[in-house]
Amino acid sequence: MTRYRFPEPVPAPTAAPRTVYLVANGDLRPAANVTCWPVQRRLEADLARAVSALGWTIRRAHEVDEAAGHGFIDSQRRGIEVFRTVPPDAPLLVAEAVWQYSHHLLAGLRSHRGPILVVANWDGGFPGLVGLLNLTASLTKAGVDHSSLWSADFTDDWAVAGLKTWLDTGKLVHPTDHVHDLPALDDAAEEVRLGRALAADLVRRKAIIGVFDEGCMGMYNAIIDDELLNPLGIYKERLSQSSLVAEMARVDDSEADAVRAWLDEAGLRFHLGTDEATELTDAQVHSQLKMYVAALRIADDFGLDAVGIQYQQGLKDTVPASDLAEGLLNNVSRPPVRSRDGSRELYPGVPLPHFNEVDEGVAVDALVTNRIWTAMRLDPATTLHDVRWGEEYDGEFVWTFMISGAVPASHHGGYDRSYSRRQPPMFFPLGGGTLSGCSKPGEIVWSRVYVHGGALHVDLGRAHVVALPEAETTRRLALTNPEWPIMHAVLHGVSRNQFMAKHKANHVQVAYAPDAETADRALTVKAALFAEWGVTVHLCGDVQLAEAAAR
Repeated sequence: MTRYRFPEPVPAPTAAPRTVYLVANGDLRPAANVTCWPVQRRLEADLARAVSALGWTIRRAHEVDEAAGHGFIDSQRRGIEVFRTVPPDAPLLVAEAVWQYSHHLLAGLRSHRGPILVVANWDGGFPGLVGLLNLTASLTKAGVDHSSLWSADFTDDWAVAGLKTWLDTGKLVHPTDHVHDLPALDDAAEEVRLGRALAADLVRRKAIIGVFDEGCMGMYNAIIDDELLNPLGIYKERLSQSSLVAEMARVDDSEADAVRAWLDEAGLRFHLGTDEATELTDAQVHSQLKMYVAALRIADDFGLDAVGIQYQQGLKDTVPASDLAEGLLNNVSRPPVRSRDGSRELYPGVPLPHFNEVDEGVAVDALVTNRIWTAMRLDPATTLHDVRWGEEYDGEFVWTFMISGAVPASHHGGYDRSYSRRQPPMFFPLGGGTLSGCSKPGEIVWSRVYVHGGALHVDLGRAHVVALPEAETTRRLALTNPEWPIMHAVLHGVSRNQFMAKHKANHVQVAYAPDAETADRALTVKAALFAEWGVTVHLCGDVQLAEAAAR
């Protein structure tokens, strides 16, 4: 007779022949899951038709929860329970028409042995593409083999052929011949010397990024371990968002009023109402401006070089959105904030780079961009955008890059070309305003720092921002989120499918340069800096390094 209680063996379910199992991951916020459920059902119906036409059957691995009003996996615990019923060797579709919290699925996907295909609908109305890019980046960091595919309705020849390839072989590989290794650099080139000097300076002097509650929105890909950051000279100050709320309570009303007066004088337009549940109110803006003051004071307390506010879980139930504060922090020209005793201005005349949603890949990138653009005497305002959607316009593919709240006003051409609208209630129950506008035309450098194979990598590319007719901008805003900042970006030498296949994040970092030649020089400095650190540099698309920089 045994003295111990052994766990009962759990038999692995057996896969049915020519059957694909489907899981649908969702949000942690119930309102978002309920609102987004209809578009997810359409995606699953499109997939069922496409898979059936190829002689296979889809079996949903979890039931629709009629009481909850949706059929999403909505927690990590639920994801673990669902994967106990999925045959471990079965072909698996992860269907995403919405934003999803990747950590809900990681436990199951790490141990799944069968082929995995992450799919999304090409639709700007709901952020399925953003969700797909986050999940595939998270799987890349985790070392989980997977494929990905996207389509408006899975009737086009390209998507059907890709689906067939994956069903037949368990693998789908997209061409990425637009990606090039960094060539050997000329030691004597000024841009190379500047990049290497800045890299050495960061390692020697070191920098601190302030992280308000790590791990936002299930973004496993957005957490970079200290062991990878510290050799670059970058260290984390781990902070609690409860401290931010406490500091907000210490900010005097007159200080928030002074910030508001500065913004009104600068021309920022607030679209105000009186209904706290659905409209932006003065009280919400007042709270956000206290957060702006509080964030600068905490950053000063800890000597931070960049700061990231998580906002979503926890803070969203406590105070209005952090976005207005975030956008202000990233701009050179912004309302002055003084120390608690009033004796000095905090971070005068410079941005305090903010990495939205505590994305630490953005933190590294924003910090590097700030140092390079400042050294080159350029406007160092930088921001991330979600890779939201895109369509062809007038013969070229124009991306809709769209951050979920705020960008620096200089990216629009100033505060008088910017506005603030209430954040959507389904994501932001206590409201709060954005710092929105349409990004000005011009030359940009885009980039992404990410983890692959246990090491840091960076993708670098060039693009330009176009000015579309007002009617087209309005149409694109209506098809996405009209409250949020929008950028019309044309990537140089990178097609839609190439970018989706290679990009390892839901976010892309952007910074402006005054002309194409200067943008090429700034990119060269950035490449030299990362290479000096030992980060693997990938040049994406048509990239022209500064003259004489490459051997």
